[in-house]
Amino acid sequence: MARSKIIDIDSLSFQELNEEAELIPLMTPEDEDAINKEQLPDLLAILPLRNTVLFPGVVIPITAGRDKSIKLINDANKGSKVIGVVSQKAEGVEEPDAKDINTLGTVARILRVLKMPDGNTTVILQGKKRFEIDEFTDSEPYFKAKIKEVAEAKPAKNNKEFKAIIDSIKELALQIIQDNPNIPSEASFAIKNIESNSFLINFVSSNMNISVEDKQKLLEINSLEERALET
Repeated sequence: MARSKIIDIDSLSFQELNEEAELIPLMTPEDEDAINKEQLPDLLAILPLRNTVLFPGVVIPITAGRDKSIKLINDANKGSKVIGVVSQKAEGVEEPDAKDINTLGTVARILRVLKMPDGNTTVILQGKKRFEIDEFTDSEPYFKAKIKEVAEAKPAKNNKEFKAIIDSIKELALQIIQDNPNIPSEASFAIKNIESNSFLINFVSSNMNISVEDKQKLLEINSLEERALET
């Protein structure tokens, strides 16, 4: 049986992850501040995802099957470990062109690359900031594009209405944990004590039982309060 672990993002970065771990990496306000201060590169390798959307702060595993995706991951893992992640407009497209992928996505850091027994490559990604593709510069051996950061509008700290929304979202997050066998039950305690509202909203958005298209719409909402209301 897999071990259940609740660890923070810094722990993940220092090789705490293994193939047998089930975990919910938590982002602290300090993690959030550090990410907000990071400068994004002007040019990024772009990884299209078929069936999921990556949100800032959230850590997810991705199984790479396409040759282009595997090469991109291996190249990035040897270098800066920073890539751009976007969702496809249609899951069924095997080899997407630029027109087949959404232009707004999330900059991600590669935390770990795992070679699985079946020959597939699984990569653990940590979402950082939202970005928008300005212009594609290459399509071979994989997509590269000029990008720009997409800022997020956050409510004032003393916004009582937003606090009430957050309390409601915490209840929803606890329900998600209860209903999802892949998330350790110990995560309930951690969720109750999350201090980062951004992470809480993005965690719930990422784990909602809705379509990729609807998750993409959530990601594209610039106002954190509006995104919270839509979850």
